[in-house]
Amino acid sequence: MTDHRPTRRSVVVAASSLALLTIAGCSSSSDTADAAQNAGYRSGDGSVTMIDPDERKEPVELSGETLDGTTWDSADHRGSVVVVNVWASWCGPCAKEAPHLVALNKELKGQDVELVGINYRESSVATGRAQAETWGFTWPSIYDETGSTSLDMQGTMTAQPSTAVLDREGRIAAVVLGATTESTLMGLVEDTLAESA
Repeated sequence: MTDHRPTRRSVVVAASSLALLTIAGCSSSSDTADAAQNAGYRSGDGSVTMIDPDERKEPVELSGETLDGTTWDSADHRGSVVVVNVWASWCGPCAKEAPHLVALNKELKGQDVELVGINYRESSVATGRAQAETWGFTWPSIYDETGSTSLDMQGTMTAQPSTAVLDREGRIAAVVLGATTESTLMGLVEDTLAESA
């Protein structure tokens, strides 16, 4: 059986189609809306930005305490492709995206790829931990109460959710602003892995 993965061009088309779903994905709950407003919520349109290897900036320096109390540091993961996802319990599109991330994580088992989350401006570690468990996130998530990781990610992840793919040197190779899908991310990951094949 042939396994067809999207190329970079088809990823952009898929992301454009996802834009309308992302805009419609915000929760109507007043509590959720209040939390989102207080956290500086900005929705994305699902747009994908890919960066050619010779145009990438220096490696990101992302680190922090995770929801389970350990420390995660991007410098410890050089040599692997890393998928960084910004999420929060109060983010409606994050909930829609969550099953795609879980499926991606399962698909990537055994490959030289790692996932890490950034639990963005969550009300508490306990809330973030409970939401990660509910959504089935088994990878580490950095707890970012202040929103400072946007600086660590070189200002590229400006919406909730946002996802970046880091190359083996730790440089940002691609960014998706807004909810995305397993197939879109898999295409970006496979393209990044192929650079050093």
